[in-house]
Amino acid sequence: MQFEGNVFIVSGAASGLGAATARLIVGLGGRVLAADVRADALATLVGELGPGARGVRCDVTAEADCRAVVAAAAALGPVRGLVNCAGILAGEKTLGRDGVHSLDLFARVVAVNLVGAFNLLRLAAQQMAAQEAGVDGERGVIVNTASIAAFDGQIGQAAYAASKGGIAALTLPVARDLARSGIRCVAIAPGLFETPMLAGLAAPARAALGEQVPFPSRLGRPEEFAALVREVITNVMLNGAVIRLDGALRMAPR
Repeated sequence: MQFEGNVFIVSGAASGLGAATARLIVGLGGRVLAADVRADALATLVGELGPGARGVRCDVTAEADCRAVVAAAAALGPVRGLVNCAGILAGEKTLGRDGVHSLDLFARVVAVNLVGAFNLLRLAAQQMAAQEAGVDGERGVIVNTASIAAFDGQIGQAAYAASKGGIAALTLPVARDLARSGIRCVAIAPGLFETPMLAGLAAPARAALGEQVPFPSRLGRPEEFAALVREVITNVMLNGAVIRLDGALRMAPR
């Protein structure tokens, strides 16, 4: 899959991993349909990226919003990729000092991180499948964002780990479902990265987290995530896989 002349949807594009991915795609000659629930931050990103990008406010849990994103992307040209970066983080113990885990919170995290990702990917896949095939019969590629929490979930991460575990688990069946249409599906499972989810921590706390990573002993950079997205998009043999991007980190219980 090539970037030049093609359109790629990026959800959660207003910051962090999504913003780095959007910048990379535009820098390589692709066009980006940037989607995010934060309209102001989204407008800032699109202004930075210039004519190669368009922004659409989107709540990934809403079918109408996701349909609007796909339609807007198709108006820009052939939709060849989706990078799902939208997500939320929440921490609460199954049974803590203040009582039992909130069911509403659990459902919200799963709704955004798992159901929302599937909501957008199914509609993007429908659009990709209707397009002309390229080299090797390829019509598109979907990159979902899992997390090493899917495998190494820590105390208080039941909801988050479940949502990201779902992303990891659906990768192979979705790849198999879409194979006949020439659409690939891959998941990236990042470790500890410099994203807005960690931005609220003090610098010493972020440094301490980075020191837990075997090598390199630091937090990952969003540009390193985007670099792996580039490889997934351009390497047609990457399909049905969950790729850890974590510096060999295996998370401790807490």
